[in-house]
Amino acid sequence: MGSVDDETSSVVMVTPAGGSDGGAEEAVNCSKKETSDSKETADTGDAGEKEKKDTDSDSDSDSESDDKQKDKIIVGMVADRKDLYQVIDKYNQPKWTERCPEDLEEAAENEETLKYAVLVRNKRSCDSRKKLEIDSVVIQSPLLKEVLRDVLKDYPGVTTTLARLTFVAPFKPFVHRWEELTAALDGDYDETTKSHLKLLHTVLFEELKDIISATKDYIKNKVITYEHVWTIFQPGTIIFASRYGRPVTVRLHEGQFTNHCKYGPCYLLKCDRLDWDGSKFGYDLSQHIILPFAGTLSITDLDCFPLAYHSDQETVTATLIARGALFERLAGYHYKAYRGNAIEQKEWGPAKITVDCRVVIDAYAHGKANPNQQPSLKPLQQVKDTGNIHSSDPDDGYSSNSYNDFDNDRDDDIFVNEGNKPLPLSEEQLLLCTPIVKGYALKTKKWLEFFVDEITEIVFNERAFECLVLPEGHKSLILAFAQSQIKNKDAFDDVISGKGKGIIMLLSGGPGIGKTLTAESVAEDMQVPLYMMSAGDLGSASWEIETNLNQVLEMVAKWNAVLLLDECDVFLETRSTHDLDRNRIVSIFLRTLEYYEGILFLTTNRVKDMDEAFHSRIHISLEYPALDESARKAVWTGFLDRSSVGNEAVAAKHELTEEDVDKLARLEMNGRVIKNVLKTSHLLACHKGEMLAYKHLKTVLQIEGYAIED
Repeated sequence: MGSVDDETSSVVMVTPAGGSDGGAEEAVNCSKKETSDSKETADTGDAGEKEKKDTDSDSDSDSESDDKQKDKIIVGMVADRKDLYQVIDKYNQPKWTERCPEDLEEAAENEETLKYAVLVRNKRSCDSRKKLEIDSVVIQSPLLKEVLRDVLKDYPGVTTTLARLTFVAPFKPFVHRWEELTAALDGDYDETTKSHLKLLHTVLFEELKDIISATKDYIKNKVITYEHVWTIFQPGTIIFASRYGRPVTVRLHEGQFTNHCKYGPCYLLKCDRLDWDGSKFGYDLSQHIILPFAGTLSITDLDCFPLAYHSDQETVTATLIARGALFERLAGYHYKAYRGNAIEQKEWGPAKITVDCRVVIDAYAHGKANPNQQPSLKPLQQVKDTGNIHSSDPDDGYSSNSYNDFDNDRDDDIFVNEGNKPLPLSEEQLLLCTPIVKGYALKTKKWLEFFVDEITEIVFNERAFECLVLPEGHKSLILAFAQSQIKNKDAFDDVISGKGKGIIMLLSGGPGIGKTLTAESVAEDMQVPLYMMSAGDLGSASWEIETNLNQVLEMVAKWNAVLLLDECDVFLETRSTHDLDRNRIVSIFLRTLEYYEGILFLTTNRVKDMDEAFHSRIHISLEYPALDESARKAVWTGFLDRSSVGNEAVAAKHELTEEDVDKLARLEMNGRVIKNVLKTSHLLACHKGEMLAYKHLKTVLQIEGYAIED
């Protein structure tokens, strides 16, 4: 047998003569085992070789990691500077490089340039008439700075004491003060100063001569272009404008062209107007705009323009100063009449509404109720004016209808007169007063802004209390309590400070018998505001009622007003174990009354259902009986007499006789029905062009189902 390359075939199998197959089988098994051992040995050798390679690989990796660790950068630890330079790439975009640009020139300003009085920095001009134009001027001469301190005095944005005083084109300060700069050439200065000044004047004249010449030409013709509109608006100028359609004057602080106006591009004027925030006078920001226009436009046709260009400047000035004096007198708290348009600030902006009622002028309370509408005023001392001291009596406007003491949260430096009253305003300050005062409309129960020239004095009905149909003893007691409360509010106090200072009167009885009229008559006789509200005005949730009630009580106590809470049964009703919400409302009302400091009238038709806790908190409780015939006659007579002196449209004298009034008094009706019948009869008589007569009343009463005598 020949040999075989295969390792497993190297075994020679010999079969003995006469032997069995078992010997051969054993030889084969031995061969298989040797073959298996041989493979295992080979596999073990391969694994060892692989493990060695892996070990060598890990060793190389660790070596590389050590090299990287050595090369790792530690940020910011090199104590040296590294310069980078900006260059413009081929896409005209700036980028930074380590190489210094080869075309870099030496700095233009150096020790050599410091010795010159004026540095003039020029640039390429876009004007086809010249190659260069001045970009800016740097004033280095201390002598020039001294002169410019007077020439540019109070000009916004200019501080002549700066070490580096720079003016940038179009040189608005010099355009606006060109006459002052020119006049300074003839000033009493030394020769060196004059030479510096002449140098500056020459430099600026060459640059500004076109615009100065054009401006003079525009002013001569009383017109202006939009491009040059800024030339007539020098900071500090008194500007004539309008606010809500009313003429106003404001002082210009600064003007600028802008693209950020809500109407698009415009010339924006930021001005100062004088306002009152309830504790002090000060300047508020007033912004006005001029929209772009083509060609020239008459200066007085601009939406706002310098007052000096007004065709009737003297009359306008006198009128606005007089209005400003009225505004000044309305500082504090005042009870007035108002008839005209008013401004209500809504979420989307101001809205005009018509108001015809009595109002309370009170900027402080308005700001407290509407903090987002409270102006942020600059003190008067920060903004200078040249007006004369106003000669009006400093006591004007601070009468018994005003707060005795202004709120303590104020700037004390403006209250230097005895009694903590503001200093009188100068004539220029009066000229700048806003035409609006803030307050409260009692009929509509709204915080509004009122026009000063629509405010009038109240014509009080001096016979109101006399016309009240009530036993004389009751009338005297009610009026005495109310008047004493106003005069001696602080004379009595509770054990706990602030408690028990108010007067609470409960008026009970059926409808239309004089409960509401009692409160109205007391307020009219005392000439103080009457604030009327019902339970529904305060809301429904207990927290809402508490918040609104506290606000109202604080407000009316501050105004020395009479508060009438009409039909207040929901607040007075006896508490129960099954209605917790109403119990909370009653408890809130009880607690709030403890700290009320004013006069409160409560009216109810259900005094028997009143919670026991209220009895100890009520100072006077009066029950009004139903009107008998004599009382009804007094009511008829009172209303008839009042109609003859009331509104002029229905003020004709009536033709009713004493006998007619007796017939009417025999009809069972309450005072409210009597008033409504009279009003309807008046309208019927006016429609027919006749004086009020018995026949008109008879017609109305028959329509309403009354059996009236002929």
